[in-house]
Amino acid sequence: MSEAPPTAAPATRTIRWYWEDFPVGNLREFGAMPVTREAILAFASQFDPQPFHLDDMAAEASLFGQLSASGWHTCAMSMRMMCDAYLLESSSLGSPGIDSLRWTKPVLVGDVLSVRMTVLEARPMKSRPTVGLILSKWEVLNQDLDLVLTMQGWGMFGRRPAP
Repeated sequence: MSEAPPTAAPATRTIRWYWEDFPVGNLREFGAMPVTREAILAFASQFDPQPFHLDDMAAEASLFGQLSASGWHTCAMSMRMMCDAYLLESSSLGSPGIDSLRWTKPVLVGDVLSVRMTVLEARPMKSRPTVGLILSKWEVLNQDLDLVLTMQGWGMFGRRPAP
């Protein structure tokens, strides 16, 4: 019989941002995530082992012309920047999903990524009045301000408690 892994005690969170702090038109810019060869290879070897993500010669012969990050790796790096910038200090309750996702330019070794998030719509959830929904557009840019990824989707946030 195997022993169950230990569980960590839940971390105490300080909530700085509630649904009310994400009005329509709100713009947040954040992040400076460097993209390393080691990270590209590690992610690709585990989750997207296509040759142009793992092998320099295959990458040179591909449409990309050089080793490039998986689009899913770019999504994961974007999620990390979102968590660090605001989600971990917010009343985030998760997301019902992404409505659109586009990889618009390859992400290469040496790129430094940042995110621009714009709130497109905000409304209370009809079935749960303590929850608000926001529709956001995220644009991921490299150091040259070239757009490398766009996505749009909904987030659920707790509403600010009454005083």
